[in-house]
Amino acid sequence: MKDKILTHLNHPDKLERLYRANKVEFRKAFGPLYPQLKGNTIADCWNERLSYEGDDLNWGSPGEWLFVIGASLVAAFTAKLPKIFAISEDFFFPRNIGFVVFPVLIAYFAWKYKLSVRKIATVVFAGLVGLVFINYLPDMKTSDTLQLSCIHLVLFLWALLGFTFIGNEQNNMEKRLAYLKYNGDLVVMTAVMAIAGGLMTAITIGLFKVIGFDIQAFYFEYIVFSGLAAAPLIGTFLTQTNPQLVGKVSPVIARIFSPLVLVMLVIYLTAMVFSGKDPYNDRAFLLIFNVLLIGVMALIFFSVADASKTTRTRAENWVLFLLSGITAIVNVIALSAILFRISEWGITPNRLAVLGSNVLILIHLLLVFRQLFRVASGKAELSAIGKSICSYLPVYVIWTIIVTFIFPFIFQFK
Repeated sequence: MKDKILTHLNHPDKLERLYRANKVEFRKAFGPLYPQLKGNTIADCWNERLSYEGDDLNWGSPGEWLFVIGASLVAAFTAKLPKIFAISEDFFFPRNIGFVVFPVLIAYFAWKYKLSVRKIATVVFAGLVGLVFINYLPDMKTSDTLQLSCIHLVLFLWALLGFTFIGNEQNNMEKRLAYLKYNGDLVVMTAVMAIAGGLMTAITIGLFKVIGFDIQAFYFEYIVFSGLAAAPLIGTFLTQTNPQLVGKVSPVIARIFSPLVLVMLVIYLTAMVFSGKDPYNDRAFLLIFNVLLIGVMALIFFSVADASKTTRTRAENWVLFLLSGITAIVNVIALSAILFRISEWGITPNRLAVLGSNVLILIHLLLVFRQLFRVASGKAELSAIGKSICSYLPVYVIWTIIVTFIFPFIFQFK
């Protein structure tokens, strides 16, 4: 998109057509470009036009709403398949929860970005392979590899969604960053919708109860359940048609919580020394440690994902640098605990999966840590951090594929 804007900059009619073809992508691409175009009359006019935020929301076209409503019904129908066909929910949902949400999101972006037939076929084929594979795995309740496959299949579908979101610009690091930012915005939007939906549910059930109708069971079984299935798609539609809705909320949350999380981690690691507990002998503690690690990693990534569109102070860059350093220390502790448990009690699917994940995260953290130091010390641009994050994402995808599709055979479905 950036190249097209530069090419058509002195052709207002072509620039207007480019904007109308994809307003969201145009806005995302124009923002980082404008500082180098400042002074150009046409660029200045476009900056004023895009910077203006009216009070009205963009509710999309009738075609978009028709697509969203239809896809939402498909998601709700998929979620109700166990009831319709008398399938065990204990069998269906652990294996197929990702197929309730991700196919409609993938379809939305494939339709919105006019993905090529070849890429659509690739995504559909990969999704079908995952669907058939996970549902034909032996139904062994105590199988660690089954649980790992179910968890990592969701990550595999998330990667397919990213592939669709990036579309025909797979090597575009800015598009990969935009995908990370979209995830942050979607989390915020979904949380807001969940709060509003919870209030509406309480009020509706309460009002009907007052007049003598107990609709709680029906309401949760059909309305709430269907709403949860459709919420990610509706949230996606709202964030894509109105990026200003949460476009400024996510960065504010990241800026507020980055220093708070940094202080919390320092205090937590200090308190851990005196607590008498450690992740070496306490499995639950190690699990919490890894959840903490993933959460802080996500905070760092979402903070950086928006950095190219906002002005960050040097102090904020140093906070992210220190946060990544502390997170790396947490990772090393978790990694040493996993190695200790393997040396004491041997290899299991869970331990190997966590070991591999922690090694990959540590390498990634060190790459980001190095770039954050260079940016904080004024030796590199903010874009260098985004590149170090995005260029590494395919490594996670490869590991996800290994755990999902190969681990069950390596460990003989145990």
